[in-house]
Amino acid sequence: MTTELYLLACTLVLAIVQIMLASILRTRETGGAYNTGPRDDSGPPVGKLTGRMQRAQKNLYETLPLFMGAVLIVAIAGRESALSFYGAWIYFLARIVYVPLYAAGVPVLRTLTWLISLIGMLMVLAAALLPF
Repeated sequence: MTTELYLLACTLVLAIVQIMLASILRTRETGGAYNTGPRDDSGPPVGKLTGRMQRAQKNLYETLPLFMGAVLIVAIAGRESALSFYGAWIYFLARIVYVPLYAAGVPVLRTLTWLISLIGMLMVLAAALLPF
């Protein structure tokens, strides 16, 4: 398995962790009976931390398909390079850092971290597209 595919798998684990974080926090707010029931009403308002974790999860889901596609193209086409290697690492590490920054409500640094993850993803895509 290439490093890029390994980091894609790790990013999928991160996605599962983010699902669980948001779910656990929301269950604390609503209670287990509400969460396991039909949830016909909206339940109590979403708390600050829960909302942040839900938004962080949604944010990951906006870029994850693109990262996944870029990594798969690189792997299938045999286009692994230093560019894709470092790009995948940058994307993955930035996505990890993004979660606690969002949880803490850190505004500018969080956005810069998102931008760094985007740059990492673009590096992987560039490895797939640029002639070497």
